[in-house]
Amino acid sequence: MTRTLLAGVAAIALAAPAFAQTTIAQADDPWFTAAQEVIAAHMANQPNTNRAKNVILFTGDGNGVGTNYAIRLFEGQLNGGTGDDFVQPHEAFPNSALVKTYTTNGQTPDSAPTASAMNTGVKSKNTMINVSDAVAVNDCAGMKGHELTTFAEIVSGMGKSVGVISTARLTHATPAAVYSKTVNRNWEDNTAVPEDCTNQEDIAAQLIAAMKAGTIDVAMGGGRRHFIGTDVTDAEGKTGKRTDGRNLVEEAQAMGAQYAQTEEEFLALTTAGSNAPILGLFEPSHMMYEQDRTGEPSLAEMTEAAIKTLSSNENGFYMSVEAGRIDHANHDGNLHRTLTDGVAFNAAIRKAMEMTNPEDTLIIVTADHEHAIAFNGYCGRGSHITGLCMDINDNGMMNTGEPLLGADGKPYTVAGYLNGVGSVLTEQADGTYAGSRPDVTDEEAMDADYIQQALIPTSSETHSGEDVAVFAQGPWAHLFNGVIEQNVIFHVMNQAVTAE
Repeated sequence: MTRTLLAGVAAIALAAPAFAQTTIAQADDPWFTAAQEVIAAHMANQPNTNRAKNVILFTGDGNGVGTNYAIRLFEGQLNGGTGDDFVQPHEAFPNSALVKTYTTNGQTPDSAPTASAMNTGVKSKNTMINVSDAVAVNDCAGMKGHELTTFAEIVSGMGKSVGVISTARLTHATPAAVYSKTVNRNWEDNTAVPEDCTNQEDIAAQLIAAMKAGTIDVAMGGGRRHFIGTDVTDAEGKTGKRTDGRNLVEEAQAMGAQYAQTEEEFLALTTAGSNAPILGLFEPSHMMYEQDRTGEPSLAEMTEAAIKTLSSNENGFYMSVEAGRIDHANHDGNLHRTLTDGVAFNAAIRKAMEMTNPEDTLIIVTADHEHAIAFNGYCGRGSHITGLCMDINDNGMMNTGEPLLGADGKPYTVAGYLNGVGSVLTEQADGTYAGSRPDVTDEEAMDADYIQQALIPTSSETHSGEDVAVFAQGPWAHLFNGVIEQNVIFHVMNQAVTAE
């Protein structure tokens, strides 16, 4: 027992008699007793300094503090409650911190440098993946010698397996940061790479190279079009984008990889006990939103299959799991799909918790950045997160059922966006913008296709630069506390797998 802990115990012991001598009227109140239980649980929590056999990094793309709050309400309300007191799986983890997401050249980041920070331990520029910020964006010639070592390379060098799962394209920024190095995140296949760029392959080709090198063992998500040529037809009757004569799927199969395009093929994969690499490409572009998903596996199902496969390695594994479409629905201003994908993200976290042991597995849940989401008004409890802000009930807990009104006499939703396609301002004939808020009912606002009202007109809602949260359990999770830089996440993972 450390001196600090002894001092803390002594302080509690000294404080207890004074606390006990006072009659506390609210001592039997459920809020009071629940808080006492939280304090007891925190006091009982001891740091786990085991070496981590496994590390799982969950990234809810765009799932910042505000979006996470909205998902909490949504899932809680789906379960019949008011939502605000619902506890998401990661919110029960014993350790957490706030994370600064700015990049070396951006107050507001994109997903490339944020994912890079978590996979390399240093911050870098917007648009680039796993390349030092000494290099300019698009400077392929200047990239040589400035590539950064990734966590996947470190742990594969230790004999561990590596998996990357995403509901976005596997060549998209967050999953690509597990295995690729590029001065432009948009170079997903050969058609996007400048002809004079000889220092890097396109991102899809880098994934196959990583599988051949043994750095990546399992990769599942979307993005099939970037792996096949314009002369190749996939399971959906669509052709690819490559023009270099390479069929990267066939290259993966030639080295013994299992391949799946459909849900049926996914279910037929050999997972437990198999050493064969797995490549799953379930859509030409991004996978479907959970709201619309059919004919392809869920994020939780991919997570389960990956853990079964990676666990075959007695040395352990590192797995990156991204709920990529939380971000895309936010960009679309479509809160309902943001939240349904958030619930699917929670299901994947629960599945990983069920299948692993916190004594030897570090699970980290975080986001790469937040969005320009905002919350309105003094809403009463039980106001649906995708619906209208209902008035507080002075005589009870649940809201009155009467929507609050703005100064324009119209109701407003609980959540909206500061910018986006749902802007209440529209372009006029003379090029100026003007307008007023349209009226909306609770039923209309709660429709799955409803686009939230926004302020500034933009073609796509943007990220924001505010902090995100990180939640963790398992070996060395106690290192997450306070307010940290995003690149610290890598250093906690590295400490966990190298601890003596």
